[in-house]
Amino acid sequence: MLLFLVTVTSPFVSFAHADEAIMLSKGQMLYVPAYSHIYAGNRELPLLLTVTLSIRNVDLKQSITITAVDYYGTKGELLKNYLDQNVVLGPLESTRYIVPYKDKAGGSGANFVVVWKSEKSVNLPIVECVMIGAEGQQGISFSSRGQAITNSN
Repeated sequence: MLLFLVTVTSPFVSFAHADEAIMLSKGQMLYVPAYSHIYAGNRELPLLLTVTLSIRNVDLKQSITITAVDYYGTKGELLKNYLDQNVVLGPLESTRYIVPYKDKAGGSGANFVVVWKSEKSVNLPIVECVMIGAEGQQGISFSSRGQAITNSN
């Protein structure tokens, strides 16, 4: 009866099904929102943030190769290429890239473009930014997930 009430009263509740398709790919270009600072208060004072870009290979059997990790500013200008050479992530391996707390060049509209590939179709990696900052007695943390802007299949 309770399940019925939850289903009837909340149209936004969804249930996962075992037969749902798992997304596989041989590569993608991802856009990942990042914020080197956000604004607080009535005077829109910038609150500086440390940004951690996390790339996680969630495939149990196959490696993926990261071919680009590029950091862009609010106006779309390339600020930094994080890779000098490709990075291979084995099954369940992760890596991270940091934008330091004092680096405010990216601004409130900063982003990463991450490109990855694999020889075989694999589970899509999890690519996200975690932003954290504290000033005085005020602290904030939040995250954003990558969004595919191109696919290679």
